[in-house]
Amino acid sequence: MTVSRTICLGFLAVIAVGTILLMMPFSTSNGTWNDPVVALFTSTSAVCVTGLAVVDTGTYFSFWGQLFILMLAQIGGLGYMTTTTFLILLIGRRFDLRQKVAIQQALDRPGMSGSTQVIRSIIATTLIFEITGILLLLPTFVTDYGWNRGIWLAIFHSISAWNNAGFSLFQDSLVKYQSSWLVVFTITFLIIFGGIGYQVILEMYIWLRDRLVKKKATLVFSLDFKVATSTTLILLALGTVAFLCIEMRNPNTFGLQGLSNHLLLAWFQSVTTRTAGFNSIDIGKMTTAGLFITIALMFIGASPSGTGGGIKTTTLRVLTSCTKAILQGKEEVLLYERKIAIPLILKAVGVLVGSVSTVILSTIIIALTDPKLEFIQILFEVVSAFATVGLSTGITSSVSTAAKIILIITMYVGRVGVLLLMSSLLGDPKPTRIHYPEENLLVG
Repeated sequence: MTVSRTICLGFLAVIAVGTILLMMPFSTSNGTWNDPVVALFTSTSAVCVTGLAVVDTGTYFSFWGQLFILMLAQIGGLGYMTTTTFLILLIGRRFDLRQKVAIQQALDRPGMSGSTQVIRSIIATTLIFEITGILLLLPTFVTDYGWNRGIWLAIFHSISAWNNAGFSLFQDSLVKYQSSWLVVFTITFLIIFGGIGYQVILEMYIWLRDRLVKKKATLVFSLDFKVATSTTLILLALGTVAFLCIEMRNPNTFGLQGLSNHLLLAWFQSVTTRTAGFNSIDIGKMTTAGLFITIALMFIGASPSGTGGGIKTTTLRVLTSCTKAILQGKEEVLLYERKIAIPLILKAVGVLVGSVSTVILSTIIIALTDPKLEFIQILFEVVSAFATVGLSTGITSSVSTAAKIILIITMYVGRVGVLLLMSSLLGDPKPTRIHYPEENLLVG
């Protein structure tokens, strides 16, 4: 069995186990057997760290059901191979070459050395950020709901935010706390760092450590770090300005609040569209322009090795750099004075074409199964599912069973990745020594 097939089947196995657990009577608040479609949809949404829900998580599921959803989201955020490797390390076993290759492919690492240290660093980073989030959310939730309920709310939302899962125990997500600076900045802090990637966080930590101890040797940031951080900052800034300008006069979303609250709402919306799935406004009441900008930001998504989805920030930068090179008449694609290899450019193109094809196909099928829905609603839902975001205009629970199945498949494809899924179905590509003659072709 190929490595890609192992990863894809691993996610399916976790989804299947999660579905069985969520179907059990002790997982629902009324103590009855759960609807299989609801259980499957929720399990897939949790494992794929999407956050789309066909029922209200806080009232429909019992404590055990909510705990299972949180565990599935944690596994999905870490990734199947990271989780299984960590469990192998816990029981003291060593993993073989095949598992090292799987880790390398799952984390998109250039080499196999230091896999054990990487897994431990990922787990440690996850725990540090999630515990920090819990401590920051505790004062607000404990004040509003008491210690028992407040602690659980803080734990659930911190883990959900770090994994970019988007599940909330509140019926209106975080609309109630749209003006709470502590809640908004804690959640956005977890979302950003959860989605930016472990490698970026590690490099950031090493740089800060060297500065604090005044170490003479300076860290040279990798190209991954430069691209991920710069693109993330640009998208966050542009998203905030765009939402502020477009939704500022919309009484159904930003309302008649002051400028400071408008900035807070615009900032949260810009962050959460990066595959997080929480909402502090009614998404269904946004303007068409606001929905379209949200779709674009959702499609781009987070960064590689992070907990988010989408085509990734690095893919966007490679494609935009290709366009820039063509417009300037250059034959090389450069990023921060580094040449981008042709195989990497081909991979970026493959990701884009595969992602667009998946979105178009899913949108067409749902438009056929649910013809009464508006196009923008269907497109929004499909992109949200594919990019594992979880934002919705409010149609998730009302779509047909066939549409729910399509969304389930779309979430799965978006989580494992188009290229990895195709590799698992067709087998890993084999190098060839055959080279064909080159010929020109009219393009554009």
